[in-house]
Amino acid sequence: MRWDELKAGLLSVGTARLAGEPAGDYIAHSAAGPGAGGPGSVFFSLGGKRVRLEVEGESPVLVTHMGGGKAVLEHGGVKVEGSLERIALHCPRQAYLTVSSGCIFSCRYCGVPGKPPARKSVAEIVGMVRKVADRVDAISLTSGVVGSAGEEERYVLEVVRELRRQFSLPIGVSIYPTEKTPERLFSLGVAEVKFNVETATDSLFGEMCPGLSRDALWEALSQSVQLFGRNHVFSNLIVGLGETDEEAIACIRRLAGMGVVTIVRPLTPAAACRDYPRPSPERLLALYRVHSAVLREAGLDPREAVSMCPACTGCDLAPGRDDA
Repeated sequence: MRWDELKAGLLSVGTARLAGEPAGDYIAHSAAGPGAGGPGSVFFSLGGKRVRLEVEGESPVLVTHMGGGKAVLEHGGVKVEGSLERIALHCPRQAYLTVSSGCIFSCRYCGVPGKPPARKSVAEIVGMVRKVADRVDAISLTSGVVGSAGEEERYVLEVVRELRRQFSLPIGVSIYPTEKTPERLFSLGVAEVKFNVETATDSLFGEMCPGLSRDALWEALSQSVQLFGRNHVFSNLIVGLGETDEEAIACIRRLAGMGVVTIVRPLTPAAACRDYPRPSPERLLALYRVHSAVLREAGLDPREAVSMCPACTGCDLAPGRDDA
């Protein structure tokens, strides 16, 4: 089976049962996104490609840890030998941190707003990065909004200043933007940014993300391409919220036309969307193939990314990186 076909099936499930030798050293925990506060996840790797699967005792996917990171994955009659990757912070090869957990906004697919707000101190963040600095290629920051978007941005900028002072690693940042966020991040030497349009259409955004401005996100993305350059500006597009394939593809095309690399993120059912089905493997694979073609036509190459989701690829089918 081709890797992209296998990964589409795994992402459609999104989970795995763990068996065999203890695998605690290979389990990551999330403080942001739909998986926040869950039992953790593992990154299964095969031939330099990876997929992230949440640990779930009833999953139809079985990952047997043979010891020392060697692992066997079984799903749908397919059995492959690969490995579990060691986690730095949140994912392999990156110090990927959530600055502030909790959020004043209530996106319907996200469980973070229901969790107590908390914020890591600058010293705490520096200490966490220092512990893994010898085994990461980048620092990536994301954050909820626990006060206001402007106040959150000011704090993240403070974090970036100190990390730039302490470490010689590229930094990627994904926060909810204000009017001058791209300019401010660029002036501090941030390498890449990710501002998430989240949904395929404006109407779906209004339904799923009440209180947020999609126009502000589009404007931040446009400004960012001029500053950070093509292949270094990203945006999540969640599929599985009720959009059609045509609407998803139109959004991917619009982003690519701006020079933005789309991250096509399969829905993880959570919060008010907990009863939504995950996208099927067939749909993920079909969108992936169109997505790949659109990026090629636009002259975009996600393999140039050095941070955040496009450099990790665990949660999505990534054009250029997941090609069979």
